[in-house]
Amino acid sequence: MELTVLALPGCPHAPVLERRLAAVLAGRPPVTVTRQLITGAAEAAEWGMHGSPTLLVNGHDPFADPGSAPAVACRLYRGEDGLLDGAPTEAALRRVLEQADAAA
Repeated sequence: MELTVLALPGCPHAPVLERRLAAVLAGRPPVTVTRQLITGAAEAAEWGMHGSPTLLVNGHDPFADPGSAPAVACRLYRGEDGLLDGAPTEAALRRVLEQADAAA
């Protein structure tokens, strides 16, 4: 499984995503997480960043709304409780990683 965290420089939510991702990955077989700083719209389009932070799982953003355009902006994620947050919840991350495992 290939995981990539895309973020704008200084994004305050990127460390939150990193912590939650580390918690979900704990106890699993080792996975390499790469990080890519995005500095402009062309890079966001090239990488498929739909706001900062974005997690790509095997090159795909599992949290992107269908038809959404790449964005150089802060990103909000809706939690299971319906509230908005700056990063996916651990439960949401666990689900997308399990789906990626099942698809492999």
